[in-house]
Amino acid sequence: MRITKFGHACVRIEHDGAVVVLDPGVFTDAEAVEGATAVLITHEHPDHYHPDHLRACDAPVFTIDAVAARLREDAPDVAERLTVVAPDDQFDVGVPVRAVGELHAVIHDDYPRFHNSGYLLTVDGTTVFHPGDALTVPDTAVDLLLAPASAPWLKLSEAVDFVRAVGAPRSLAIHDRVYSEVGLGMVEQHMGNLLGDSQEFVRLADGADL
Repeated sequence: MRITKFGHACVRIEHDGAVVVLDPGVFTDAEAVEGATAVLITHEHPDHYHPDHLRACDAPVFTIDAVAARLREDAPDVAERLTVVAPDDQFDVGVPVRAVGELHAVIHDDYPRFHNSGYLLTVDGTTVFHPGDALTVPDTAVDLLLAPASAPWLKLSEAVDFVRAVGAPRSLAIHDRVYSEVGLGMVEQHMGNLLGDSQEFVRLADGADL
Protein backbone atom coordinates (compact mmCIF):
# COMPACT_ATOMS: atom_id res chain seq x y z
CA MET A 1 0.00 0.00 0.00
CA ARG A 2 1.17 3.51 -0.85
CA ILE A 3 -0.42 6.57 0.77
CA THR A 4 0.42 10.01 -0.60
CA LYS A 5 -0.57 13.30 1.05
CA PHE A 6 -1.65 15.92 -1.48
CA GLY A 7 -2.89 19.48 -1.01
CA HIS A 8 -5.09 20.20 1.99
CA ALA A 9 -7.56 17.35 2.54
CA CYS A 10 -6.57 15.16 -0.41
CA VAL A 11 -4.99 11.75 0.08
CA ARG A 12 -4.20 9.18 -2.62
CA ILE A 13 -4.14 5.48 -1.74
CA GLU A 14 -2.62 2.93 -4.12
CA HIS A 15 -2.83 -0.83 -3.66
CA ASP A 16 -2.84 -3.81 -6.00
CA GLY A 17 -3.89 -1.80 -9.06
CA ALA A 18 -6.44 0.38 -7.24
CA VAL A 19 -5.75 4.13 -7.11
CA VAL A 20 -8.27 5.76 -4.79
CA VAL A 21 -8.21 9.56 -4.42
CA LEU A 22 -10.10 11.26 -1.61
CA ASP A 23 -11.20 14.92 -1.67
CA PRO A 24 -9.16 16.54 -4.47
CA GLY A 25 -10.29 20.14 -3.94
CA VAL A 26 -9.12 23.56 -5.08
CA PHE A 27 -5.97 23.41 -2.92
CA THR A 28 -4.92 20.14 -4.58
CA ASP A 29 -2.74 19.87 -7.68
CA ALA A 30 -4.34 18.05 -10.61
CA GLU A 31 -1.60 15.41 -10.56
CA ALA A 32 -3.36 13.87 -7.56
CA VAL A 33 -5.99 12.31 -9.84
CA GLU A 34 -3.65 11.04 -12.56
CA GLY A 35 -4.38 7.36 -13.10
CA ALA A 36 -7.15 7.34 -10.49
CA THR A 37 -9.44 4.31 -10.54
CA ALA A 38 -11.92 5.86 -8.09
CA VAL A 39 -12.51 9.27 -6.48
CA LEU A 40 -14.33 9.72 -3.17
CA ILE A 41 -15.76 13.12 -2.17
CA THR A 42 -16.85 13.76 1.43
CA HIS A 43 -18.87 16.96 0.87
CA GLU A 44 -19.52 19.91 -1.39
CA HIS A 45 -17.13 22.59 -0.11
CA PRO A 46 -14.57 23.61 -2.75
CA ASP A 47 -11.56 22.68 -0.64
CA HIS A 48 -12.79 19.09 -0.98
CA TYR A 49 -14.68 19.16 -4.29
CA HIS A 50 -13.38 20.65 -7.53
CA PRO A 51 -15.16 19.59 -10.75
CA ASP A 52 -12.10 20.34 -12.90
CA HIS A 53 -10.16 17.61 -11.09
CA LEU A 54 -12.99 15.15 -11.69
CA ARG A 55 -12.99 16.07 -15.39
CA ALA A 56 -9.21 15.49 -15.49
CA CYS A 57 -9.66 11.75 -14.97
CA ASP A 58 -12.14 9.12 -16.09
CA ALA A 59 -12.53 7.40 -12.72
CA PRO A 60 -15.92 6.66 -11.16
CA VAL A 61 -16.91 9.14 -8.47
CA PHE A 62 -18.49 8.11 -5.17
CA THR A 63 -20.12 10.77 -3.02
CA ILE A 64 -23.21 11.86 -1.13
CA ASP A 65 -26.44 13.20 -2.59
CA ALA A 66 -25.65 16.87 -1.86
CA VAL A 67 -22.44 16.67 -3.89
CA ALA A 68 -24.19 14.69 -6.61
CA ALA A 69 -26.71 17.52 -7.02
CA ARG A 70 -23.90 20.06 -7.41
CA LEU A 71 -22.03 17.80 -9.81
CA ARG A 72 -25.05 17.39 -12.08
CA GLU A 73 -25.07 21.18 -12.47
CA ASP A 74 -21.31 21.83 -12.55
CA ALA A 75 -20.19 18.88 -14.66
CA PRO A 76 -23.03 16.77 -16.06
CA ASP A 77 -20.51 14.77 -18.09
CA VAL A 78 -18.87 13.60 -14.84
CA ALA A 79 -22.28 12.84 -13.32
CA GLU A 80 -22.58 9.95 -15.78
CA ARG A 81 -20.00 8.03 -13.73
CA LEU A 82 -21.38 8.99 -10.35
CA THR A 83 -22.47 6.68 -7.53
CA VAL A 84 -24.40 8.17 -4.59
CA VAL A 85 -23.73 6.70 -1.16
CA ALA A 86 -25.53 7.06 2.17
CA PRO A 87 -24.48 6.53 5.80
CA ASP A 88 -23.29 2.96 6.50
CA ASP A 89 -23.35 1.98 2.81
CA GLN A 90 -20.62 -0.51 1.94
CA PHE A 91 -19.13 -0.54 -1.54
CA ASP A 92 -16.00 -1.59 -3.40
CA VAL A 93 -13.59 0.73 -5.23
CA GLY A 94 -10.84 -1.85 -5.61
CA VAL A 95 -10.71 -1.86 -1.81
CA PRO A 96 -13.71 -2.17 0.55
CA VAL A 97 -15.21 1.13 1.75
CA ARG A 98 -17.90 2.05 4.26
CA ALA A 99 -19.55 5.47 4.48
CA VAL A 100 -19.44 6.88 8.02
CA GLY A 101 -21.44 9.80 9.40
CA GLU A 102 -23.85 12.26 7.87
CA LEU A 103 -23.23 15.89 8.93
CA HIS A 104 -20.44 18.44 8.62
CA ALA A 105 -19.07 19.82 11.89
CA VAL A 106 -20.71 23.02 13.14
CA ILE A 107 -19.00 26.12 11.70
CA HIS A 108 -21.41 28.54 13.38
CA ASP A 109 -24.93 28.11 14.72
CA ASP A 110 -26.20 30.68 12.21
CA TYR A 111 -25.15 28.48 9.27
CA PRO A 112 -27.23 25.51 8.12
CA ARG A 113 -25.60 22.12 8.67
CA PHE A 114 -24.04 20.68 5.53
CA HIS A 115 -23.99 16.98 4.79
CA ASN A 116 -20.70 15.10 4.98
CA SER A 117 -19.63 11.49 4.74
CA GLY A 118 -16.41 10.07 6.08
CA TYR A 119 -14.96 6.97 4.43
CA LEU A 120 -13.51 3.92 6.14
CA LEU A 121 -11.28 1.98 3.76
CA THR A 122 -9.73 -1.43 4.34
CA VAL A 123 -6.45 -1.64 2.43
CA ASP A 124 -4.26 -4.73 2.68
CA GLY A 125 -5.48 -5.40 6.21
CA THR A 126 -5.09 -1.76 7.27
CA THR A 127 -8.14 0.35 8.14
CA VAL A 128 -7.85 3.97 6.97
CA PHE A 129 -10.41 6.62 7.96
CA HIS A 130 -10.96 9.96 6.20
CA PRO A 131 -13.60 11.89 8.21
CA GLY A 132 -14.07 14.79 5.80
CA ASP A 133 -15.12 17.87 7.78
CA ALA A 134 -16.56 16.07 10.77
CA LEU A 135 -15.52 14.64 14.11
CA THR A 136 -17.55 11.44 13.77
CA VAL A 137 -15.88 8.52 15.52
CA PRO A 138 -16.30 5.19 13.69
CA ASP A 139 -17.68 2.20 15.56
CA THR A 140 -14.68 0.07 14.58
CA ALA A 141 -10.93 0.10 15.14
CA VAL A 142 -8.90 2.39 12.88
CA ASP A 143 -5.24 1.81 12.04
CA LEU A 144 -4.60 5.14 10.29
CA LEU A 145 -6.64 8.28 10.89
CA LEU A 146 -6.46 11.10 8.36
CA ALA A 147 -6.79 13.78 11.01
CA PRO A 148 -7.94 17.36 10.32
CA ALA A 149 -5.31 19.74 11.68
CA SER A 150 -6.91 23.15 11.07
CA ALA A 151 -10.32 24.48 10.06
CA PRO A 152 -12.80 27.29 10.79
CA TRP A 153 -14.89 24.65 12.59
CA LEU A 154 -12.02 23.16 14.63
CA LYS A 155 -9.95 24.17 17.63
CA LEU A 156 -6.86 22.38 18.88
CA SER A 157 -8.48 20.75 21.90
CA GLU A 158 -11.18 19.26 19.65
CA ALA A 159 -8.56 17.97 17.22
CA VAL A 160 -6.64 16.28 20.03
CA ASP A 161 -9.78 14.80 21.57
CA PHE A 162 -10.89 13.46 18.17
CA VAL A 163 -7.55 11.72 17.59
CA ARG A 164 -7.73 10.29 21.10
CA ALA A 165 -11.32 9.11 20.64
CA VAL A 166 -10.62 7.37 17.33
CA GLY A 167 -7.64 5.72 19.00
CA ALA A 168 -5.64 4.96 15.84
CA PRO A 169 -1.99 4.13 16.52
CA ARG A 170 -1.01 6.54 13.72
CA SER A 171 -2.63 9.75 12.48
CA LEU A 172 -1.66 11.69 9.36
CA ALA A 173 -2.40 15.43 9.41
CA ILE A 174 -4.73 16.64 6.67
CA HIS A 175 -6.90 19.76 6.19
CA ASP A 176 -3.82 21.89 6.76
CA ARG A 177 -4.11 24.99 4.53
CA VAL A 178 -5.96 27.09 7.11
CA TYR A 179 -2.94 27.56 9.39
CA SER A 180 0.52 28.93 8.63
CA GLU A 181 3.56 26.70 8.94
CA VAL A 182 4.09 28.14 12.42
CA GLY A 183 0.52 27.25 13.41
CA LEU A 184 0.83 23.73 12.05
CA GLY A 185 4.07 23.30 13.96
CA MET A 186 2.19 24.23 17.12
CA VAL A 187 -0.49 21.62 16.35
CA GLU A 188 2.21 19.00 15.85
CA GLN A 189 3.90 19.95 19.13
CA HIS A 190 0.68 19.80 21.15
CA MET A 191 -0.31 16.49 19.56
CA GLY A 192 3.08 15.10 20.58
CA ASN A 193 2.64 16.41 24.11
CA LEU A 194 -0.92 15.20 24.60
CA LEU A 195 -1.31 11.92 22.72
CA GLY A 196 1.23 9.85 24.59
CA ASP A 197 3.45 7.05 23.38
CA SER A 198 0.65 4.83 22.05
CA GLN A 199 -0.40 7.27 19.29
CA GLU A 200 1.80 8.84 16.62
CA PHE A 201 0.89 12.07 14.82
CA VAL A 202 2.62 12.57 11.45
CA ARG A 203 2.72 15.69 9.30
CA LEU A 204 3.91 15.45 5.68
CA ALA A 205 4.62 17.87 2.87
CA ASP A 206 2.36 17.77 -0.18
CA GLY A 207 3.37 14.93 -2.49
CA ALA A 208 5.13 12.95 0.23
CA ASP A 209 4.34 9.32 0.98
CA LEU A 210 3.58 7.98 4.42
